[in-house]
This record gives sequence, C-alpha cells and structure tokens, in this order.
Amino acid sequence: MHVVALIDDLLFASRIGAAARAAGVEVRTVRDPETAVERSRLDPPGAVFLDLDRERLRPLEALRLLRSEPGLAELEIVGFASHVRTERLREAEQAGCTRVLSRGAFVRALPELLARVAAPAPPRSGPA
Repeated sequence: MHVVALIDDLLFASRIGAAARAAGVEVRTVRDPETAVERSRLDPPGAVFLDLDRERLRPLEALRLLRSEPGLAELEIVGFASHVRTERLREAEQAGCTRVLSRGAFVRALPELLARVAAPAPPRSGPA
C-alpha cells in the first residue's frame, strides 16, 4: 500500500519517509494538486497527506479537487499545519479533510496513520 504526500519540505518528507519505511508503506511525493489527483485516480492510495502550511503547493485546491473526484470521495485525507494556523486548519476541515492536525500531532500520529494504511482492508460483506 502507499500514501500520496503533497509536501516540499525535505526534512519533513524525510521524517514521513522513515516512518513509512518502518511501516512497510510507500510514500509518493507530489508537488501540485493536479499530480496529487492524477496519481490518486490511477492508483488510489491508503491516504493523502497535505502540508497545509505551503501555499505554493495549493493544498486547499488539492483537497477540493480530490473531494470532487467520484472515485476518491471516501479517501482519507490528513492535513497538517503549524499549531498557530488555526484558521487554516479549520478551512481544511471544512473543505473535507478527514483529519487536521498540528505538525507535532501529525508526527506523533504518523505510526498509527501508516499502520492503518498498511493493514489489509477488511472483507466487504455483500448481499447474501
């Protein structure tokens, strides 16, 4: 399984990558909303991570595009930003982020987030 990460902070990307390797999850880093949607559409990830602090990445636009894609409406999208950017975190939540976290909380939650991505999907029960 894999995650798509809209991020350009190399230090933070390295932290995510190390945690992902430990969990057996591949990280596919992208730097624009269009690529995030394209990669997610072609091979749906277990989750998308959005760095909400980086305006040049246009994370809220990526969020809106991902949520408007029919096959990606239920995708887990986790946004993170500096703890002082409460308004940005609120905007992301209102725009459809499954979960919004401060950067520190995101780092602490990473093992749990990645473990969920790595876990096999439960079997779907259909009509009998």
